[in-house]
Amino acid sequence: MSLERTLTVRVERISRQTPEILAFELAHPWGRPLPSYEAGAHIDVHMPGGFSRQYSLARAPCGANSYVIGVKRELDSRGGSASMHERVREGDLLAISAPRNTFPLREEAAHHLLMAGGIGMTPLLAMAQALAARGASFTLCVFARSEEHLAFAGALRDPALAPHLRLHLDQGDASQRIDLRALLARPAPGTHLYVCGPGGFMQAVRDAAAHWPEDALHAEYFAAPTDAGTPTGLPFTLKLARRGISVPVAADQTAVDALHEVGIDIPVSCQQGLCGTCVVEGDGAGAEHRDFCLTGSERRHKVALCCSRAKGQELELQL
Repeated sequence: MSLERTLTVRVERISRQTPEILAFELAHPWGRPLPSYEAGAHIDVHMPGGFSRQYSLARAPCGANSYVIGVKRELDSRGGSASMHERVREGDLLAISAPRNTFPLREEAAHHLLMAGGIGMTPLLAMAQALAARGASFTLCVFARSEEHLAFAGALRDPALAPHLRLHLDQGDASQRIDLRALLARPAPGTHLYVCGPGGFMQAVRDAAAHWPEDALHAEYFAAPTDAGTPTGLPFTLKLARRGISVPVAADQTAVDALHEVGIDIPVSCQQGLCGTCVVEGDGAGAEHRDFCLTGSERRHKVALCCSRAKGQELELQL
């Protein structure tokens, strides 16, 4: 299965943020400009051991000619975070993808409520910096266990962010802790909510915001929720409108694999419906969406082929 074209970057600097999180600054080996991006974007990082993982860019695109990512060392790592922490050193060369953004700021929002849990602060820090730079209305709520576990603390001390920052520390002053249900009880008109963090935190926010308008709630997942369901289902047929052909998809087969078998190559990366690499235009109303990267409105005309299937016997795509 093919991947998108990769770029080569040099690891310029590695800094420890918390006992579990390292920040990596990546730059072009010869000082050339890297592709531009918008706050909320992520990159694929191909690392020693043959692993590939997606990491959000943790700095607003403010003219700096490098990317910054944060990597948490997971105890149950499948190899990716362990490789970054144990095998990658300053000066090493890594292959990465160009930035992609499935978690953008919404221009129509009157106010942006950013909610970050742990390492989930990485895309939301970039958003906060971008919003502060243009004088937009926003609040950044950061949740961490303690001061010791607060990643990118230096960036959070920026005076431009101070009026917008609310910090919740589990082991901190009880009076400063954030009550999710109280905070999210009554969404003001025009407010958009953005959330990123561990699975339990994500679910708690989504439960507290269950009454919010669907198109005002935006989430970035690091892994598919454990209750996401099985990748299989009933067999169906892909109708490729532009080619005028139909492609059968077996019950235990993904749409991407079925297309690959007939010579139609769809780029993939995470294969969990998280990164958006495999998203194509199609009849979203006829799809059984199993992704975690498309909004409700996007699902009307887009489909993530690595995981989604047809509701019925046929799914039409603009391919």
